[in-house]
Amino acid sequence: MGATPQPQAPPFEEEISVLEIVNVLLKRWRTVIGLPITTAFVVVGISFLVPPTYTAVTSFAPEVRSQSRLPTGLAGIAGQLGIALAADASQSPQFYADVAKSREILDRLLLARYADPRATQEPQDSTTLLTILQPGGRNAADSLERGARKLAGLLSVGVDAQTNIVTVRVESRYPELAAAVPNRLVAFLNEFNAQARQSQARERRKFTEERVAAGEQDLRDAEEALKRFYQANRSWQQSPQLMFEEGRLRRQVELRQELYVTLRREYETARIQEVNDTPVITVIDAAVVPQRKSSPKRTLWAFVALLLGGMFGAFWAFGAEYVERVRRHNEHVYRESRELLKGLRSDLRSLVRGRSRREGRG
Repeated sequence: MGATPQPQAPPFEEEISVLEIVNVLLKRWRTVIGLPITTAFVVVGISFLVPPTYTAVTSFAPEVRSQSRLPTGLAGIAGQLGIALAADASQSPQFYADVAKSREILDRLLLARYADPRATQEPQDSTTLLTILQPGGRNAADSLERGARKLAGLLSVGVDAQTNIVTVRVESRYPELAAAVPNRLVAFLNEFNAQARQSQARERRKFTEERVAAGEQDLRDAEEALKRFYQANRSWQQSPQLMFEEGRLRRQVELRQELYVTLRREYETARIQEVNDTPVITVIDAAVVPQRKSSPKRTLWAFVALLLGGMFGAFWAFGAEYVERVRRHNEHVYRESRELLKGLRSDLRSLVRGRSRREGRG
């Protein structure tokens, strides 16, 4: 007897399953196609109700003075990797980025006056950024704090570790204001930079100046002591004890003189550094008034709406097809589900009515 033939799988099983999927989609094509299109139109319509936002960008490069004593080659490699070796942290680009979002700078931006973009008459009246943002608040301090948080959300600062370029972006409903705020921020950074650096150099100069005055007085005292010795001991060369005393006094004068010359040299250096010790902020691109809005991006919104609407429509189509098959092949299960849903709705209604009655009596 021959072997029993094994049952063969139906041919083109994958093609059949794909055809079934296509048939389900075609069967409910109005939902599959109409839902994403309707969603896209609704989203685009909503986007017209959203106020437009404009973004202005400015970039600058702070002067970084490295104090590294490593070979130039190693320092260059570290710079390419974005590592600052033995550099003053208060002169790094990240320091300026953090200062740009500090509360002091934010408060100065909020309290500074700008041309009011809401004014329709020319020339425009000036007003504070805090008034334009309208953050609300119980009092002036609370309003300023709310405004600082709101401005921090509209302000973004980035640092390029390889080029040391700091980029500042500001978003606003008004293009002129979007350009004015980052330019004012860079100006405030320049002022902060100059005041902080010059105050440090000024303190060094004052300290050196005090030491110079003290060194000069010590030198004079030592010279006077040596002068009095010579006046009182005209034949000091004939006495070993007086020769020893003269040598001691003369060494004191030479020591004080050398110290005074060193302090005087440091004092002149400190005076020069008081003027030249301020690292320069070089503005690469000043913020200009943006001509195109940065948001809402209606094309992107429409694409996302089409995608999500299409996915939801496809899921709804397959769900409806599954329910229809269950109803056709398992009528008793479908009826039981309907009865359970009706009972659940009835219970919910009774619960809501009973609660309303109790509240009315109360």
